[in-house]
Amino acid sequence: MSATTLASLTTLIENQGMWALVLLFALVALESFGLPIPGETALIACGVLAAQGSLSIVAVIAVASAAAIIGDNLGYLVARRGGRKLLFHYRVTRRYAERFLPRGERFFAKHGGKAVFIARFVSVLRVTAAWTAGLTRMHWWRFFAWNAAGGIVWATLVGLVSYFLGSAAAEAIGRYGLYAGGGAILLAALGYVIVRRIERRVVHEDDAEVMPPP
Repeated sequence: MSATTLASLTTLIENQGMWALVLLFALVALESFGLPIPGETALIACGVLAAQGSLSIVAVIAVASAAAIIGDNLGYLVARRGGRKLLFHYRVTRRYAERFLPRGERFFAKHGGKAVFIARFVSVLRVTAAWTAGLTRMHWWRFFAWNAAGGIVWATLVGLVSYFLGSAAAEAIGRYGLYAGGGAILLAALGYVIVRRIERRVVHEDDAEVMPPP
């Protein structure tokens, strides 16, 4: 992301007035859905505008979080319901699917939650993670939990960095991306512990409901 791109998008969003947050939502949601659109750049731009007093940083983070979660879930649902049919429809993609889908399913069965969380912080993976989770038929509520955690943490971190660093946010995020990735891994580990506890509780409750009364 260049300084010129950030400046242009900041000007565009600023000129939208009351529609600025709507534009932010659309860009982040479309990027999360799977389109190569500068959603993160839009979040940084809105963080800069919030620092200037044009927007509320709380509203920026809330809108970006919601857009990330909704966009990812739409991508997941589309891929889960129609992705395999599309892949197996054509000979070239069918060969790819037969070769790589089983590997993807095994990987997401073991590491899907962590992958979905960390992908939110990597530009290329941010666009593809939801579709991959849907194609490999990752359990929806598990995807939703990790995706929501990733979306909220991502929007909060990027939004606050942009808010406090202003126009230097793009350079800082690019320079310290590896450190942010390390922090994301630590947060993923913490989230993993929490989600696993929830999983055990849900399974225990389901088993209790299935068991017939004595």
